[in-house]
Amino acid sequence: METKNNQEPIHRLKYENKQILLIGTAHVSQQSVDMVKQTIAEEKPDTVCVELCNSRYQTISQKESWQNMDIVRVIKEKKSFLLLSNLILASFQKKIASKLDVRPGQEMIQAISSAEEIGAQIHLADRDVRTTLARTWRKMGWWSRLKLLFQLILSFGDMEEIKEEDVERMKQQDVLETILDEVGQSLPTIRQTLIDERDQYLAEKIRTAPGRKIVAVVGAGHMRGIIETWDKPVDLPELESLPPKRRLGGILKWVIPLIILAVLAYGFFMEGTQTGANMLIWWVAANGILAGLGALVALAHPLTICSSVMAAPLTSLNPMIAAGWVSGLVEALSSKPKVKDFEHLQNDILTIKGFWRNKVTRILLVVVFTNMGSAAGTFIALPMMMRVL
Repeated sequence: METKNNQEPIHRLKYENKQILLIGTAHVSQQSVDMVKQTIAEEKPDTVCVELCNSRYQTISQKESWQNMDIVRVIKEKKSFLLLSNLILASFQKKIASKLDVRPGQEMIQAISSAEEIGAQIHLADRDVRTTLARTWRKMGWWSRLKLLFQLILSFGDMEEIKEEDVERMKQQDVLETILDEVGQSLPTIRQTLIDERDQYLAEKIRTAPGRKIVAVVGAGHMRGIIETWDKPVDLPELESLPPKRRLGGILKWVIPLIILAVLAYGFFMEGTQTGANMLIWWVAANGILAGLGALVALAHPLTICSSVMAAPLTSLNPMIAAGWVSGLVEALSSKPKVKDFEHLQNDILTIKGFWRNKVTRILLVVVFTNMGSAAGTFIALPMMMRVL
């Protein structure tokens, strides 16, 4: 390994007749930006690889990208929870960057700019972020998804304690290994799809990039994995595919409503109308009240809260519709986001208050919290209904 300027990690690798210079950076470090600029200017490579996919490249190169988001489409495509988690992750990076007075991903922007200055080819080496997130989501159960969301929300307060030396220290391999080990222990699926799989993908894309002299700019957290994968075969089509949906989850979303309907039918026909009515009251009350409470916590419009209360008892019995989707669409129509909401989105996600204030993120919170309330209502209502028998 070769190092330059403040212990920035640089690895020189070979593949067939190619020379590859692998630079590990911190995504919010000004020193990383300076290092990338200096290295490309000195090495004058044929190709510069960056840890970006096409969609992320478009995001950093087009300031209006958030304004083009169709929030209704996000809800209909069942991506609200996914987008909300992504925005929370983005807020962490932006908060660190704002403290250090550097734009998130600036080292990638600098790599592209430096490549253009010397006439080098730009090669996007990362897997499409939508594929990565979709693979992560498919492999995570609901408990892991909720655990991730709450861990991210609860971590907001810790951001104020991060200093520049902490970010620079994170670029040292031993600290990164410790962090990845912790992530792997708490949420191993996240480590597999966000780190391990992308290490393999980046290694393959970098070593097969055009040109004989290549500079590759990647996050320091990927350095070890790329080097370990360097001489191993990688199946790109498999890494770009989506795993099948969990069979158990697909079965349960049909089985649970059938069980509830069967219990209700038993109560009415075997125990009498009064017993069946009492069971139905428990079902409607638990689902409706908790779903409405979820919408209320998200500071939803009064019409949205009412729609949550009315929809939850019915949607919980329909595997094809979720209460949160109904409330999210009602919120999007009754409190429609304005252009300024999309313009302010990148700043509003920096604070918890901003998540609730911005109409775009509030809609996502409405979807998530209403679904959580409705799910809790289902599991609370069922044992209460059984007690009535």
